[in-house]
Amino acid sequence: MGPEAVFATLLVQIRDVVPELGGHAFARTESMADLGVNSIERSEVLLLTLDALGLKMSPVAFHGARNIGELSDLIHAKLAA
Repeated sequence: MGPEAVFATLLVQIRDVVPELGGHAFARTESMADLGVNSIERSEVLLLTLDALGLKMSPVAFHGARNIGELSDLIHAKLAA
């Protein structure tokens, strides 16, 4: 799975968890916190994304990501490993 497919999967989960962002045009440089996604919702987004991709890892492994692009890249790197 390529990096853009991982990013698209992440966006699907964000839109599912936070329906108010359904029509938002996401940029890779945006953070979920800046978009108003609270910490519980962010955790849910990450867990749902990992599940959708079949990746069995602790969410703690993705703690350093500063925005959705970096999070997507980290997830892609774990898939490729």
